[in-house]
Amino acid sequence: MPRTSGGAGDGTAIVSGTDRALLSIGAVLARLREEFPEVTISKIRFLEAEGLVEPQRTPSGYRKFSPQDVDRLAYVLRVQRDHYLPLRVIREHLKKADALDGGEGTPPPAPSEPREVLDGALEPAEPAALRIGRDELLAATGADEGALAEWESYGLVTAGAAGDYDGEAVNIARLIVDLGRFGLEPRHLRAVKAAAEREAGLVEQVVAPLRRHRNPQTRTYAETTARELAALSVRLHAAMVQSALRVRLS
Repeated sequence: MPRTSGGAGDGTAIVSGTDRALLSIGAVLARLREEFPEVTISKIRFLEAEGLVEPQRTPSGYRKFSPQDVDRLAYVLRVQRDHYLPLRVIREHLKKADALDGGEGTPPPAPSEPREVLDGALEPAEPAALRIGRDELLAATGADEGALAEWESYGLVTAGAAGDYDGEAVNIARLIVDLGRFGLEPRHLRAVKAAAEREAGLVEQVVAPLRRHRNPQTRTYAETTARELAALSVRLHAAMVQSALRVRLS
Protein backbone atom coordinates (compact mmCIF):
# COMPACT_ATOMS: atom_id res chain seq x y z
CA MET A 1 0.00 0.00 0.00
CA PRO A 2 1.49 3.41 -0.96
CA ARG A 3 2.53 5.53 1.99
CA THR A 4 4.00 8.94 2.52
CA SER A 5 6.72 9.56 5.04
CA GLY A 6 5.15 11.62 7.80
CA GLY A 7 5.01 12.03 11.54
CA ALA A 8 8.56 13.24 11.77
CA GLY A 9 8.48 13.76 15.49
CA ASP A 10 6.44 10.82 16.77
CA GLY A 11 7.46 7.82 14.70
CA THR A 12 4.27 7.71 12.61
CA ALA A 13 3.72 7.48 8.88
CA ILE A 14 0.38 8.46 7.31
CA VAL A 15 -1.17 5.83 5.06
CA SER A 16 -2.25 7.29 1.73
CA GLY A 17 -5.98 7.29 1.19
CA THR A 18 -6.85 6.62 4.84
CA ASP A 19 -6.77 8.48 8.14
CA ARG A 20 -4.90 5.72 9.94
CA ALA A 21 -1.26 6.08 10.99
CA LEU A 22 1.48 3.48 10.97
CA LEU A 23 3.81 3.49 13.96
CA SER A 24 7.49 2.83 14.32
CA ILE A 25 8.58 0.17 16.77
CA GLY A 26 9.67 2.89 19.19
CA ALA A 27 6.22 4.51 19.09
CA VAL A 28 4.61 1.11 19.66
CA LEU A 29 6.88 0.53 22.65
CA ALA A 30 5.84 3.87 24.16
CA ARG A 31 2.14 2.98 23.83
CA LEU A 32 2.49 -0.53 25.22
CA ARG A 33 4.53 0.60 28.21
CA GLU A 34 1.52 2.47 29.56
CA GLU A 35 0.06 -0.92 30.49
CA PHE A 36 3.13 -3.15 30.26
CA PRO A 37 6.10 -1.22 31.72
CA GLU A 38 8.37 -4.25 31.44
CA VAL A 39 7.98 -4.67 27.66
CA THR A 40 11.04 -4.07 25.48
CA ILE A 41 11.81 -3.69 21.80
CA SER A 42 13.42 -7.13 21.94
CA LYS A 43 10.17 -8.58 23.23
CA ILE A 44 8.21 -6.99 20.36
CA ARG A 45 10.69 -8.39 17.85
CA PHE A 46 10.44 -11.80 19.53
CA LEU A 47 6.64 -11.80 19.23
CA GLU A 48 7.01 -10.89 15.57
CA ALA A 49 9.49 -13.73 15.05
CA GLU A 50 6.99 -16.09 16.68
CA GLY A 51 4.35 -15.08 14.12
CA LEU A 52 2.04 -13.29 16.54
CA VAL A 53 2.19 -9.97 14.71
CA GLU A 54 3.17 -9.08 11.13
CA PRO A 55 4.05 -5.40 10.77
CA GLN A 56 4.56 -3.83 7.37
CA ARG A 57 8.07 -2.99 6.20
CA THR A 58 9.35 0.12 4.49
CA PRO A 59 11.60 -0.29 1.41
CA SER A 60 14.56 0.25 3.73
CA GLY A 61 13.35 -2.51 6.08
CA TYR A 62 11.93 -0.51 8.97
CA ARG A 63 8.92 -1.98 10.75
CA LYS A 64 5.65 -0.06 10.61
CA PHE A 65 2.80 -1.14 12.86
CA SER A 66 -0.90 -0.47 12.32
CA PRO A 67 -3.30 0.27 15.22
CA GLN A 68 -4.54 -3.30 14.83
CA ASP A 69 -0.98 -4.56 15.27
CA VAL A 70 -0.69 -2.58 18.51
CA ASP A 71 -4.01 -4.02 19.74
CA ARG A 72 -2.79 -7.50 18.87
CA LEU A 73 0.47 -7.04 20.76
CA ALA A 74 -1.39 -5.69 23.79
CA TYR A 75 -3.74 -8.66 23.65
CA VAL A 76 -0.87 -11.16 23.58
CA LEU A 77 0.91 -9.46 26.48
CA ARG A 78 -2.32 -9.24 28.47
CA VAL A 79 -3.16 -12.92 28.01
CA GLN A 80 0.37 -13.93 28.98
CA ARG A 81 0.20 -11.78 32.10
CA ASP A 82 -3.33 -12.65 33.21
CA HIS A 83 -3.72 -16.25 32.02
CA TYR A 84 -0.11 -17.52 31.88
CA LEU A 85 -0.71 -19.05 28.46
CA PRO A 86 2.26 -20.18 26.36
CA LEU A 87 2.68 -18.53 22.99
CA ARG A 88 1.71 -21.65 21.04
CA VAL A 89 -1.74 -21.62 22.65
CA ILE A 90 -2.19 -17.88 22.07
CA ARG A 91 -1.10 -18.30 18.44
CA GLU A 92 -3.64 -21.04 17.83
CA HIS A 93 -6.40 -19.00 19.43
CA LEU A 94 -5.57 -16.00 17.29
CA LYS A 95 -5.61 -18.10 14.13
CA LYS A 96 -9.00 -19.57 14.94
CA ALA A 97 -10.51 -16.24 15.95
CA ASP A 98 -8.85 -14.28 13.12
CA ALA A 99 -7.06 -12.43 15.91
CA LEU A 100 -8.28 -9.03 16.93
CA ASP A 101 -9.94 -8.10 13.65
CA GLY A 102 -12.76 -6.76 15.77
CA GLY A 103 -10.49 -4.80 18.10
CA GLU A 104 -10.17 -5.33 21.82
CA GLY A 105 -13.65 -6.81 22.03
CA THR A 106 -12.14 -10.23 21.37
CA PRO A 107 -12.40 -12.13 24.66
CA PRO A 108 -9.24 -13.72 26.07
CA PRO A 109 -9.14 -17.50 25.92
CA ALA A 110 -9.50 -19.48 29.08
CA PRO A 111 -6.48 -21.68 29.80
CA SER A 112 -7.10 -25.15 28.39
CA GLU A 113 -5.49 -26.78 31.42
CA PRO A 114 -5.81 -24.30 34.29
CA ARG A 115 -4.11 -24.71 37.61
CA GLU A 116 -6.76 -26.02 39.96
CA VAL A 117 -6.70 -27.44 43.45
CA LEU A 118 -8.34 -30.86 43.23
CA ASP A 119 -8.70 -32.73 46.51
CA GLY A 120 -5.80 -30.71 47.85
CA ALA A 121 -3.41 -31.56 44.99
CA LEU A 122 -2.18 -28.93 42.57
CA GLU A 123 -2.59 -30.02 38.98
CA PRO A 124 0.18 -29.06 36.50
CA ALA A 125 -0.56 -26.03 34.33
CA GLU A 126 1.10 -27.59 31.29
CA PRO A 127 1.67 -31.19 30.17
CA ALA A 128 5.16 -32.48 30.88
CA ALA A 129 5.58 -33.23 27.17
CA LEU A 130 5.46 -29.51 26.36
CA ARG A 131 8.83 -28.09 25.31
CA ILE A 132 9.40 -24.35 25.10
CA GLY A 133 12.48 -22.18 24.68
CA ARG A 134 14.10 -19.81 27.14
CA ASP A 135 12.53 -16.67 25.67
CA GLU A 136 9.09 -18.26 25.74
CA LEU A 137 9.50 -19.30 29.37
CA LEU A 138 10.44 -15.74 30.27
CA ALA A 139 7.45 -14.44 28.33
CA ALA A 140 5.07 -16.89 30.02
CA THR A 141 6.20 -15.92 33.53
CA GLY A 142 7.05 -12.24 33.07
CA ALA A 143 10.48 -12.90 34.58
CA ASP A 144 13.80 -11.61 33.30
CA GLU A 145 17.08 -13.37 32.53
CA GLY A 146 18.51 -12.55 35.94
CA ALA A 147 15.60 -14.16 37.76
CA LEU A 148 15.72 -17.30 35.61
CA ALA A 149 19.47 -17.60 36.14
CA GLU A 150 18.91 -17.37 39.92
CA TRP A 151 16.22 -20.07 39.81
CA GLU A 152 18.59 -22.33 37.90
CA SER A 153 21.47 -21.63 40.27
CA TYR A 154 19.35 -23.00 43.14
CA GLY A 155 18.17 -25.95 41.07
CA LEU A 156 14.54 -24.82 41.19
CA VAL A 157 14.15 -24.77 37.40
CA THR A 158 16.21 -26.99 35.11
CA ALA A 159 16.57 -26.87 31.33
CA GLY A 160 16.66 -30.01 29.22
CA ALA A 161 19.60 -31.22 27.19
CA ALA A 162 18.53 -29.02 24.27
CA GLY A 163 18.28 -25.95 26.49
CA ASP A 164 14.46 -25.98 26.50
CA TYR A 165 11.95 -26.44 29.30
CA ASP A 166 9.08 -28.87 29.86
CA GLY A 167 5.62 -28.18 31.24
CA GLU A 168 6.66 -29.00 34.79
CA ALA A 169 9.39 -26.36 34.63
CA VAL A 170 6.82 -23.83 33.36
CA ASN A 171 4.51 -24.65 36.28
CA ILE A 172 7.34 -24.39 38.82
CA ALA A 173 8.48 -21.07 37.36
CA ARG A 174 4.98 -19.61 37.61
CA LEU A 175 4.67 -20.73 41.23
CA ILE A 176 8.05 -19.17 42.05
CA VAL A 177 6.81 -15.88 40.57
CA ASP A 178 3.56 -16.12 42.56
CA LEU A 179 5.46 -16.77 45.80
CA GLY A 180 7.80 -13.90 45.01
CA ARG A 181 4.87 -11.49 45.20
CA PHE A 182 4.71 -12.33 48.91
CA GLY A 183 8.41 -11.65 49.42
CA LEU A 184 9.64 -15.24 49.18
CA GLU A 185 12.92 -15.29 47.29
CA PRO A 186 14.43 -18.27 45.43
CA ARG A 187 16.93 -18.83 48.23
CA HIS A 188 14.00 -19.35 50.59
CA LEU A 189 12.70 -22.14 48.38
CA ARG A 190 15.76 -24.38 48.64
CA ALA A 191 14.13 -26.17 51.58
CA VAL A 192 11.04 -26.82 49.47
CA LYS A 193 13.24 -28.25 46.72
CA ALA A 194 15.07 -30.50 49.21
CA ALA A 195 11.78 -31.74 50.68
CA ALA A 196 10.43 -32.50 47.19
CA GLU A 197 13.51 -34.54 46.36
CA ARG A 198 13.15 -36.55 49.58
CA GLU A 199 9.48 -37.24 48.81
CA ALA A 200 10.38 -38.26 45.25
CA GLY A 201 12.96 -40.65 46.73
CA LEU A 202 10.30 -42.32 48.85
CA VAL A 203 8.02 -42.78 45.83
CA GLU A 204 10.93 -44.19 43.84
CA GLN A 205 11.61 -46.80 46.51
CA VAL A 206 8.02 -48.00 46.29
CA VAL A 207 7.76 -48.27 42.51
CA ALA A 208 11.34 -49.27 41.65
CA PRO A 209 10.66 -53.04 41.78
CA LEU A 210 7.62 -52.57 39.51
CA ARG A 211 9.56 -50.47 36.99
CA ARG A 212 12.20 -53.20 36.64
CA HIS A 213 9.59 -55.82 35.80
CA ARG A 214 9.63 -57.41 32.34
CA ASN A 215 5.88 -57.17 31.89
CA PRO A 216 5.00 -53.87 30.12
CA GLN A 217 1.68 -53.73 31.93
CA THR A 218 3.48 -53.89 35.26
CA ARG A 219 5.76 -51.04 34.22
CA THR A 220 2.71 -49.00 33.18
CA TYR A 221 1.15 -49.74 36.55
CA ALA A 222 4.37 -48.43 38.16
CA GLU A 223 3.92 -45.09 36.41
CA THR A 224 0.29 -44.86 37.48
CA THR A 225 1.24 -45.75 41.04
CA ALA A 226 3.99 -43.13 41.07
CA ARG A 227 1.54 -40.41 40.00
CA GLU A 228 -0.97 -41.48 42.65
CA LEU A 229 1.68 -41.53 45.36
CA ALA A 230 2.91 -38.09 44.25
CA ALA A 231 -0.62 -36.67 44.51
CA LEU A 232 -1.06 -38.19 47.97
CA SER A 233 2.30 -36.80 49.02
CA VAL A 234 1.30 -33.30 47.89
CA ARG A 235 -1.97 -33.57 49.83
CA LEU A 236 -0.15 -34.77 52.94
CA HIS A 237 2.39 -31.95 52.64
CA ALA A 238 -0.37 -29.34 52.27
CA ALA A 239 -2.27 -30.74 55.25
CA MET A 240 0.86 -30.70 57.41
CA VAL A 241 1.72 -27.13 56.45
CA GLN A 242 -1.83 -26.01 57.27
CA SER A 243 -1.70 -27.86 60.57
CA ALA A 244 1.65 -26.30 61.49
CA LEU A 245 0.36 -22.83 60.60
CA ARG A 246 -2.71 -23.25 62.79
CA VAL A 247 -0.45 -24.07 65.73
CA ARG A 248 1.90 -21.15 65.02
CA LEU A 249 -0.83 -18.59 64.38
CA SER A 250 -3.17 -19.63 67.20
